[in-house]
Amino acid sequence: MASATGIPETRSGDAANHGRGEQEPLLGRAGDASQQEDQGLQFNFVIGTAVIAQVGIWILTATIWASVFVSPLMLFSAHPLLNSAGILLTTQAILLLQPTHTPKQKKQGANIHGILNLTSILTLIAALVVIEYNKIAHSGAHFVSPHAILGLITYILFFLQAIVGIAQYYTPGVFGSTEKAKSIYKYHRMSGYVILIMSFVTIAAATQTGFNKNILHIQLWAVVVASVITLIGVLPRIKKQKLGL
Repeated sequence: MASATGIPETRSGDAANHGRGEQEPLLGRAGDASQQEDQGLQFNFVIGTAVIAQVGIWILTATIWASVFVSPLMLFSAHPLLNSAGILLTTQAILLLQPTHTPKQKKQGANIHGILNLTSILTLIAALVVIEYNKIAHSGAHFVSPHAILGLITYILFFLQAIVGIAQYYTPGVFGSTEKAKSIYKYHRMSGYVILIMSFVTIAAATQTGFNKNILHIQLWAVVVASVITLIGVLPRIKKQKLGL
């Protein structure tokens, strides 16, 4: 049975087993990547392998921003700055929510997760507006390069993910009932990890564009290494039970 908040009620008889299952990450022991009862949400950013993820995502963001600011600044400069900021926020949103497991933690985490992702979506929309305005102003071709095509796909996936996530949690009635909305939570989580990986692939493809090769000079190997480090920190914290495994 679900409460009005959409958080399922747990029967006392199976509470212990449910808790252990939900706290078991893909790698490690149960509880290794779980928020403790007396801990604030802020600790979720560094619990378990989150520190590794933080190192990777901040290196990636710093690499992009440094390359932009040591190059001649122009309107287009906002595109990589905004995109990297959006992915940084999305990574933080994932890290924040992963360790939650009690109803109270999930409710608080989901709200802040939503705020972070909404801010991320707004920065990504701004990045898309910048690149489209730049293309129109210079009569450039739209969605031709691998980076542009991957970018468009990733933008669309981000927007769909946000819409479904908001509807699932805040307006579950659109799915017929709270239980039906909850039944697809695991797909929302799975797709979130896929979109994060797609984001890194898109950034890697950006290193092969003429603008990067001629102006920014961001190295492909640097993007790949930072992305892999981030995923090494994020993926082991995935809770098996939350994905229905």
